[in-house]
Amino acid sequence: MPLVPMTEFLPKAKAGKFAVGQFNVNNLEFAQAIAEAAAEERSPVIFGVSEGALKYMGLEYTVAIAEAAAKTCGVPVALHLDHGSSFEIAMKCIRAGFSSVMFDGSHYPFEENVRLTKEIVKAAHAMGVSVEGELGTIGGVEDDISVDDAEAALAKPDEAIRFWEETGVDALAIAVGTAHGMYKGEVRIRFDIIEAVASKIPVPIVLHGGSGVPDDMIRESIRLGVGKINVNTENQIACTNKIRELLGNDPKLYDPRKYLGPAREAMKQVVREKIRLFGSNNQA
Repeated sequence: MPLVPMTEFLPKAKAGKFAVGQFNVNNLEFAQAIAEAAAEERSPVIFGVSEGALKYMGLEYTVAIAEAAAKTCGVPVALHLDHGSSFEIAMKCIRAGFSSVMFDGSHYPFEENVRLTKEIVKAAHAMGVSVEGELGTIGGVEDDISVDDAEAALAKPDEAIRFWEETGVDALAIAVGTAHGMYKGEVRIRFDIIEAVASKIPVPIVLHGGSGVPDDMIRESIRLGVGKINVNTENQIACTNKIRELLGNDPKLYDPRKYLGPAREAMKQVVREKIRLFGSNNQA
């Protein structure tokens, strides 16, 4: 089936108290692992692509891989720009075939974030493309984006509700204490913020920094209104650990297929476990 916007499944996710995983695509093996796990679990899925991954893979290759995966896996697949930095990059991705985009204006003052997000929502919705917005700053490191934990700012519920009312985004990422990358200390999620916002807006909350969050916290977040959860670091670690293991055990190994294939299987297992944890299996 063709690529679809996130609005094809996120309303059902919020109503049904499950979440759809965004798993970032960094090369062909990532895409295959995500698509195969989603197909076997009968789960909708989101291919997240950061600007750094776009530079690495190339825009045309990225869209072609995603379209091939969507065509073969038989479940709804959204191709989503992750942490888009500008109107121009969002439009470039939409024109190339992305079915969903995120604009991350969280580093702008509130009014400017609203203004810029509204522009992207207006253009994207006219083309049948879903939009995710962000409020508050999430700590940690993702691609070239680095936010010191001390500088991470939690979202204010009243502002988050107003942000949705003024922008009309299809999903809203809010800073609630999670972080990009793996956690160095104890995970503290502000469930009260999730509940306060999710109970007042019809679209799901997005949990960024889903790698390494304890399962019980994930389940509680979903119960309170999270309908999209982003996972990247755990797949990267699974991939790299398997490659290190195989190359360390056999110094004569040189065929990339002999270590990338097992790395793909390691990532597939991570995706399968997350899909079941999020409750999106058998929801396609």
